[in-house]
Order: sequence, then C-alpha cells, then structure tokens
Amino acid sequence: MGPEESKPHTPGGKTALSQETPQSAPDPAMGPGPVWLVVVCLLGAGPTDTGGAGSRVTQAPRYLVVQNGENVTLNCEQNMNHDYMFWYRQDPGLGLRLIHLSRNTDFTEPGDIPQGYSVSRKKKELFLLSLESVGLNQSSLYFCASS
Repeated sequence: MGPEESKPHTPGGKTALSQETPQSAPDPAMGPGPVWLVVVCLLGAGPTDTGGAGSRVTQAPRYLVVQNGENVTLNCEQNMNHDYMFWYRQDPGLGLRLIHLSRNTDFTEPGDIPQGYSVSRKKKELFLLSLESVGLNQSSLYFCASS
C-alpha cells in the first residue's frame, strides 16, 4: 500500500484484513467476535398524564437493545389532538436536545441534532422516529412530547 492509501479500520481501531490476506478459521476456544449493542431507553415511556382526564402521551417500546447496524422505529402517540409533537434525546451531562418536530401531519422540521434520524407523521396522533443503521453514538434516552 502506498502512503496515499489508507488501511480500512474496524470498530476498536483494528485494521481490517484485505481480500488477498489468507485467513485462518476462528479459534472456537476464543468464542464469537465482538458484538456491539446499542441501548435505546425511553424513560417514562408509559402513558404520561398531562393534566386532563384520560389525556396521555405514550412512547413505545419502553426499553430497547439492538445490535449495531439495525434499524429501529420509536413510536410517540398522543390523544389530545395536539398539532405539535417533538422528539428529544438526552445524553449524560447534557440537557434535552431536539431531534425533530412536527407541526401537523406530513409537516416536519429538523431540530438541533437531526443527523442519523428520520421522522414520519401520517396521523395527527402518531409521530414516528426512525434510527437507520443504529450506531453506538445513538445509545441514549429518548423523549417525545406534544403541545
């Protein structure tokens, strides 16, 4: 490899083997290779009483652990006929950061940190947040809200 070429790297900083390098069979005594997991938590994901009788915002699933690279969809549902819905994430040492917001069906706007996320709101009461090809940097607490 010339100086202008770079070697591919895998997570953990190890250099990936080129196709020309002969590979030996894995040693069964060493077990399987590393499996990267992403933890997505929806703290308080159950129904949230917003003051009115029977009024609620519900997030699902409540807890989720997935492998790196999987696709995930988080649901936020409200029964208060609110036009505005929001998805936030909170990481250790940081306040809530807005991912996306919706002003009604089919009208969404990116928030402060939209990279790696997409949203959909086909029904007024349901706002979906999708994490495509989840990475370790998306392990977080996720919150939704409506107003």
